[in-house]
Amino acid sequence: MKAWALFFTEPVSYADGLRIQEAIHTARQKDIIPDTVLFLQHTPVITLGRRGRTQHLLLQKEELAKRGVELYESSRGGDVTYHGPGQLVMYPIIRIGTNGPDSHGYLHNLEETAIRTASTFGVEAWRREGKSGAWTDKGKIAAIGFKLQRWVSMHGMSFNVEEDLAGFQMIVPCGLIGEPIASFRGLLHEKCPTIAETARVMSSHFEDVCDRQFERFEFGGNMPDELAALV
Repeated sequence: MKAWALFFTEPVSYADGLRIQEAIHTARQKDIIPDTVLFLQHTPVITLGRRGRTQHLLLQKEELAKRGVELYESSRGGDVTYHGPGQLVMYPIIRIGTNGPDSHGYLHNLEETAIRTASTFGVEAWRREGKSGAWTDKGKIAAIGFKLQRWVSMHGMSFNVEEDLAGFQMIVPCGLIGEPIASFRGLLHEKCPTIAETARVMSSHFEDVCDRQFERFEFGGNMPDELAALV
């Protein structure tokens, strides 16, 4: 199935990322554009999902602001998480459920994409029963939270690449007390891939797992007119 992949080279604020997602989501619902997947980094932000609890914030909003960290309530599933430079975020805005997996199958596919991405770089990752995401022997490396509206997805998955993990010290990640967080940087050290390398690998695995065939574009580059108008 034809799809578009859009890669951002500079960190994007959460507000801008949400605006772009919503514009693409509306266009996809109307079949103006094909399935579109965004690959980006965010500027420092903490988001609370639909199950998010403020007690899982370890700093007050005012203190977060002093540290240059924004705080948003998000329409995605899941609890609280952190996004920042060094973390790859994948936002698939795709139609599911017609001739493919339902929401549970879609979650499985996102986890599989993360597991295969980790494996490509020599890191063993796996699922854990009753918990979403991808896990390593040093902790959780990928977090997943998405939203479906009229069977078109929004939000998606974050994957810790060059992240030093300091941002996660401001929260109880995903509301999981005592559960460590992992990153490629902490696992692979000098062999850690770049965000761009990880994004290319992740996009290829997404194609295989989710049965899509990407046309790839860079933000600000030679994008299709329909896509350029939305972002």
